[in-house]
Amino acid sequence: MATGWGSLLQDEQQLEELARQAVDRALAEGVLLRTSQEPSSSDVVSYAPFTLFPSLVPSALLEQAYAVQMDFNLLVDAVSQNAAFLEQTLSSTIKRDNFTAHLFDIHKQVLKEGIAQTVFLGLNRSDYMFQRNADGSAALKQIEINTISASFGGLASRTPAVHRHVLNVLGKTKEAAKILSNNPSKGLAMGIAKAWELYGSANARVLLIAQEKERNIFDQRAIENELLARNIHVIRRKFEDVSEKGSLDQDRRLFMDDQEVAVVYFRDGYMPSHYSLQNWGARLLLERSCAVKCPDIATQLAGTKKVQQELSRSGMLEVLLPGQPEAVARLRATFAGLYSLDMGEEGDQAITEAIAAPSCFVLKPQREGGVNEAKDPRSAHLTRLSNEAQMRSALKL
Repeated sequence: MATGWGSLLQDEQQLEELARQAVDRALAEGVLLRTSQEPSSSDVVSYAPFTLFPSLVPSALLEQAYAVQMDFNLLVDAVSQNAAFLEQTLSSTIKRDNFTAHLFDIHKQVLKEGIAQTVFLGLNRSDYMFQRNADGSAALKQIEINTISASFGGLASRTPAVHRHVLNVLGKTKEAAKILSNNPSKGLAMGIAKAWELYGSANARVLLIAQEKERNIFDQRAIENELLARNIHVIRRKFEDVSEKGSLDQDRRLFMDDQEVAVVYFRDGYMPSHYSLQNWGARLLLERSCAVKCPDIATQLAGTKKVQQELSRSGMLEVLLPGQPEAVARLRATFAGLYSLDMGEEGDQAITEAIAAPSCFVLKPQREGGVNEAKDPRSAHLTRLSNEAQMRSALKL
């Protein structure tokens, strides 16, 4: 018998039973994390956190997110190629943030030597929230875009089955049937596979840069398994391994344990704590190589909050995407607004506005970064391959 939503949410005992069934289904489907007690071992695992019910997503907003993703990919690519824009935008951040300064310094070294790679790959994830307008309608607003180590595509591929199960248990079969199928891990793997193909060496490997204590390994394995199904082999290594056993030949081809590397896929390297002096040296070695980096360091820096803040300024999109008014309009419609807290008039004004209307502002910590030029136009195509599949499971209305 179908259960009414109102009575269900008031029935604590039924909710607890439903949660137990959902957890069991999540474990069966592979929505898994290693435990915090044993982050380096898969001997004991737990379920990854997930919502008991799927989120309701108006179909118009879902289609809007799909439509604007190519625009975001092209924008990130344009920013990463614009050395002057990045240097000017990040100049104040570099002075105050050592992490950004290190990344920027590596990129300057690569530019000075000359960029060796000819194929570029971005696997970007846009994070959105819905803004409730005065008339009650919902608007799609981008909170941030992640250009390095965008995670949970693998686990998101398995989540729709869990939510269908929950709704079927409740007798809500019509609602369960509306949950969209979703396979981001396949889309992400397609992007990596295309980059590997364009690199042009049939025996080369994909190098996945991983952390030693990696709780989210099953999310990564989903992509590795998709690549292996295409006969593309992945080797997992830490920055320390690259420092000790990585090398470049005279053509700046990258080798790891005497195996040529076609693609470097970063699932590490996005936080200051990920780098020791040895690890910074390993990152420089990787960036100097002709292997396809996902992302290259300029694309990582293009994804910083400071850059996103600058992009929201009036007229900036028109400068970076000239002659593309439709794309500019689609992008700007999703902007939520980012405000500088730098010392000075602009930062003072933002703080004054936040104090006056605190419910209208969200404070997020910033990770900063960049510079780049001379990219292959195929990079935008590669980012498209993965991002169309990178939408979370949704109930289409």
